[in-house]
Amino acid sequence: MISETVKKKLEKQQYRIVGGHSAAKICSWTKKSILNKGECYKAKFYGIKSHLCCQMTPSLACTNLCVFCWREQSTPTTKNWKWKKIDSPKNIIKGCIEAQKKLLVGFYGNEKSNKKKLKEAEKPKHFAISLAGEPTLYPKLNELIKEIHKQGMSSFLVTNGMFPEILEKVNPTQMYISVDAPNKELLRKIDKSCLKDAWKRLNKSLEAMSKKKCRTAIRITLIKGMNICDVSGYSKLIKKANPDFIEVKAYMFVGSSRQRLSIKNMPRHNEVKGFSKKLEQKLDKWKIIDEQEESRVILLAKNKNTKINW
Repeated sequence: MISETVKKKLEKQQYRIVGGHSAAKICSWTKKSILNKGECYKAKFYGIKSHLCCQMTPSLACTNLCVFCWREQSTPTTKNWKWKKIDSPKNIIKGCIEAQKKLLVGFYGNEKSNKKKLKEAEKPKHFAISLAGEPTLYPKLNELIKEIHKQGMSSFLVTNGMFPEILEKVNPTQMYISVDAPNKELLRKIDKSCLKDAWKRLNKSLEAMSKKKCRTAIRITLIKGMNICDVSGYSKLIKKANPDFIEVKAYMFVGSSRQRLSIKNMPRHNEVKGFSKKLEQKLDKWKIIDEQEESRVILLAKNKNTKINW
């Protein structure tokens, strides 16, 4: 499933392969935090400390080839799990933490590094299951999340919503579903899923989200010239999911997405804010409560006075 050529390519991009099908990578915001150069918007919105976050995936394979994805897409695209061996959740967690430690070593030689943060970063308190691929392909995802919690860490699951039956079972600290289009035709064009019933699956996942007891969020990535449209379509999907939060974020012209899109597809913050205000007008419950201009992202919540404690 992962050739030696692809492994070398991923390692050159600072990924570290864990076991047979997982990977970890230091997030750019983790690096910035250690250098005291800022925090991820997730720190501002949800209280997640960037230097304590481990960015990883239990499945390098994905069901989609999203045009806006900045991640490496030479990894497998598949409808179902293809690896013969399934690595255990404990080994994946241990391997990701070890990989994080090794990737951080170089910062000890940097005089600008916050050594206290750097030492703390070796023992992450939060697993962002969002690095690459689609985590719900991993057959033991439920066990992985339970083990993360058992070891005293929180979990942040990001999914494209192609496996609603999995989302019905798992209970991460926070569940994120990417809603990349307001209708079936645009979803096919943007997500390029290998699953013919992708729209149906996404809608079922949104229905599953509405029943979750864990904290939930919908992410809309705006691509200029492609999906900044049909506010009513997005609002219907949001109401179906009934999430605690909605993130409206600009597509960023970075990584492998530069091979498919241009810098003209990247909206400015005021354009993201303008769309968010239109969305707010269509929704009864959700109101804009925060923003981070550097990341070009707006946060809406059910309750304008929502207090977030991670």
